[in-house]
Amino acid sequence: MRKIIFIANNNIGNGFSGGDRIFIELIKNWEGKADISLIGSEEAIRIAKYRGVEGIKIIQSDTKNKDSNLSLPGFAKHALKRTAKGIEAAKHETDLIAKADFIYSASDFYPDLITAFYIKRKNKRIKWIAGYYLFAPKPWAEDSPYKGHNRLKGFFYWLMQIPSYFIAKRFADYVFVTSEPDVEKFITKKRDRTKIVVVQGGVDILESSNYLKLGKVVPMKDRKYDACFVGRLHYQKGVLELIDIWNEVVKKKPGARLAMIGDGPLENEIKNKIEDYSLKNNITLLGFLDGDKKHEIFKQSKIMVHPATYDSGGMAAAEGMAWGLPGISFDLEALKTYYPKGMIKTKCGNNSQFAENVMKLIGDETLYDRLSKEARNLIVDVWDWRKRAEKIYNLTFE
Repeated sequence: MRKIIFIANNNIGNGFSGGDRIFIELIKNWEGKADISLIGSEEAIRIAKYRGVEGIKIIQSDTKNKDSNLSLPGFAKHALKRTAKGIEAAKHETDLIAKADFIYSASDFYPDLITAFYIKRKNKRIKWIAGYYLFAPKPWAEDSPYKGHNRLKGFFYWLMQIPSYFIAKRFADYVFVTSEPDVEKFITKKRDRTKIVVVQGGVDILESSNYLKLGKVVPMKDRKYDACFVGRLHYQKGVLELIDIWNEVVKKKPGARLAMIGDGPLENEIKNKIEDYSLKNNITLLGFLDGDKKHEIFKQSKIMVHPATYDSGGMAAAEGMAWGLPGISFDLEALKTYYPKGMIKTKCGNNSQFAENVMKLIGDETLYDRLSKEARNLIVDVWDWRKRAEKIYNLTFE
């Protein structure tokens, strides 16, 4: 049986990123096929156990980070501390490392990547799988979400990622990417296309399948929310743009309601913008939700809004689409392969058109029914985590 070490040291706060979901679902779906260990922070271990990870060896690398909204200096300090803690934890697991066949780093952030790199150097027989799921936008790029007073953050993020890209490209045996456009970035003379796996992500469809089979779906007219957003409250997710969009929707439909699930660094800015637009009765900030609490919001929503302005894919919209909710997004390149059906694509940066598409989708019953079926079928056929994890396993190990 293959022995695989997962590294997940970087987590900050209570959020649940796409990379977190990927490593947790891979562990859950590979447990019967491989001998798995996890070296992770307290946050990573907590969410892994909450999501059903059990029966594996777990090594805690660091205690919980008290601050989830870090400044630039705070983020740098966090990265250094968590990297050192990850390496320290690995040093105490010499027997585990000596016997391991594969090591997987959950993200390109240094606490994950450098710890895996250290282990790879200690045991050159180990095959390193580097998870590299999002490239930082170039500071000068038009589609960069880091503008104005946030430009420095964007520059810092881009600059810090240059060495991590070099290390992963040069030393990793396999690379897991989010979408097809990123594959070419990792092809080298030593690593061909077969060793670069498009993970994409997945959705656990069990709860939604059971709900839809019962036939007791909440009627559209009785649902509490016209739309639902799920994601980190971050510049890349288009959350500030979403408030502008919803302001346009409310002008056309005064009672329109939006549910926003997630937390992150822009929470206060979002609250201020909601106040400025007088949208307190139209937008509900629900914070981080998971499991049944999140599912209840899906049951009470009509559509998913995915206004990301810069992304390599994104699993959040797929969660709601599993419940039959069609979506609306900007027409980003990565989303062409992620969501070829079940979602209306909007010209990038056109908030007014996005708002018009919201009104069109919730007001056209025929269009809604067609996209709802497309959305559900896409998730069942392509996004079911059991199928995705099996495919990823076969592409990597078989």
